[in-house]
Amino acid sequence: MAKDMTNGYVNTETHNGITTIEFFHPQSNSLPYRLLEDLANEVHAVGTDKETKVIIIRSYGDKAFCAGASFDELTQIENEKKGFHFFSGFANVINAMRKCPKLIIGRIHGKCVGGGVGLAAAMDYAIALEGAEIKLSELAIGIGPFVVGPAIQRKLGLSAFSQLAIDAGMWRNGDWARRKGLYAELHPSLESMDESISRLSNQLAKSSPEAMSALKKTLWQGTEDWDDLLSNRAEISGRLVLSNFTREAISKFKNKVS
Repeated sequence: MAKDMTNGYVNTETHNGITTIEFFHPQSNSLPYRLLEDLANEVHAVGTDKETKVIIIRSYGDKAFCAGASFDELTQIENEKKGFHFFSGFANVINAMRKCPKLIIGRIHGKCVGGGVGLAAAMDYAIALEGAEIKLSELAIGIGPFVVGPAIQRKLGLSAFSQLAIDAGMWRNGDWARRKGLYAELHPSLESMDESISRLSNQLAKSSPEAMSALKKTLWQGTEDWDDLLSNRAEISGRLVLSNFTREAISKFKNKVS
């Protein structure tokens, strides 16, 4: 599959039972709806692929892992229906990862913001690089981490999630994220991180698919209502994104970084 370095892409490759799904967007690996849809579809397709034993999700580059929702797309939302449609993209990705019968390893090489934190939280085993700081910036722009919240709360607990959600301007470092349970491992170098990912993925590729699928079901027990829950949360975000506060906050941010 061709890698579109101008508009972004989701690319999938399988080697020796290990399938790597890589996404990229030129704006700090942010996620417009098109990429969210592609990511959800790839996770679903790979989950049913008999050749795939384990999945690695990563992003391209050496800077941010994922900057969350595309601000360009957020500013183009004109009504609640379109808002719901956009935020359903994050709901669909998280639910695809939740229902995928294969274990998913996350390669978190850089900073995660907003939806990027939700993506990391939906991994079954996230391996990160020191410097992979996290922040939930949604409240600062008048929205709130509603869609990704259940995944983050499930992994970090209510207290840590509320700290991230309320103090929307504060970065938490990789060690904080590891101690709270978001990252299973934290590594000092890319080489060390990739060696650990290779070791674990090769180990899992030789494990029993039935046992891993059964284990995943138990790990995600209690989330059976998430199809409805995350859809309801997308409605909340889709309504709030239309506020003047959010419009002005996003405009200020875009002017600041341009």
